[in-house]
Amino acid sequence: MTKKRFKKEHIVTSVVAVIIDDDGRVLLTRRSIPPFLDQWVMPGGKIDLGEPILDALKREVHEEVGLEIENETLIDVFEHLTPGEDNYHFVILYYRCRPLYCDLLPNSDEVAEAVWVSPVELADYNIPDGARFILSKLFPEQSI
Repeated sequence: MTKKRFKKEHIVTSVVAVIIDDDGRVLLTRRSIPPFLDQWVMPGGKIDLGEPILDALKREVHEEVGLEIENETLIDVFEHLTPGEDNYHFVILYYRCRPLYCDLLPNSDEVAEAVWVSPVELADYNIPDGARFILSKLFPEQSI
């Protein structure tokens, strides 16, 4: 039996902020780079070696959309193996957060656009399986 080879020889640990504003809307960003090119996701990224998890979460959100956030709680952990030749192995920690303000400054190097979306509109967006799974936990009454 041949062992599957991965692009990296380690698991990539990432954090994602599920940012929900006071009106109950969630922040989605359309990616301008892989992974998830042209799909709608929540802001986040890799944890740097030696970086505390919550510091990484705040850094990634600020880098991608210019927001300051307050962490509320860990929602869940999701494992993602990228299909095709990339063969990355991700473990993603999803945190529910709230913004300290709602003015967005998307970083065009990573984010094509950023929008606040009401739960009833989520089904209209091309959201990857992991993000869809997490959103369905937060908004079980919606068809996401």
